[in-house]
Amino acid sequence: MTEKINRTKIAVLVSGGGTNLQALLDAAATGKIPHGEIVTVISDKAGAYALERAKNSGINAVLCDKKAFPSKEDFEAAVLDELTGAGAELIVLAGFLSILSEDFVKRYPRRIVNVHPSLIPSFCGDGFYGLRVHEAALARGVKLTGATVHFVDEITDGGEIIMQKAVRVLSGDTAEVLQKRVMKQAEHIILPKAVELTAKEISAKK
Repeated sequence: MTEKINRTKIAVLVSGGGTNLQALLDAAATGKIPHGEIVTVISDKAGAYALERAKNSGINAVLCDKKAFPSKEDFEAAVLDELTGAGAELIVLAGFLSILSEDFVKRYPRRIVNVHPSLIPSFCGDGFYGLRVHEAALARGVKLTGATVHFVDEITDGGEIIMQKAVRVLSGDTAEVLQKRVMKQAEHIILPKAVELTAKEISAKK
């Protein structure tokens, strides 16, 4: 008799195109996240293609447009309502550009993970996101960069590291070229692995 797995309910928070979300969806579809189930995708930005990716996979897709709320507190309250309604036990920030408040983060200790496009502690913290990270890496002249999946705490990019993967910087790289290589060779590989690792830990405690 096969042992039944208590699958961890996962919410993915997004802001843009959703390539990391797609990596998670593909991993889930091929059985690489056996201890997790993606139950909802929430975007803080209208027009985010990531919501279409969720719908195409038959997953609940929700817009909590940050601009539509009078305050950060109201925005976070709406996101919390969606997470609670979905029964989310693990939150994955996949290209999510809103910085979550300390009060929000404290509700989910070791239950929020983020993927960052550098080898933390390099090129991280406030103001380092998207292409800015890769521009900074090229300006510094590093030969290796990569991606990090880490737990989220009240310090931006300061939580415990779960997994990292290095990627070479090549001569002639632009920020856009480097961004795509880091996504393909690091982010899309370690994010599903780190999510499965964390989902397994959570499911074991049920």
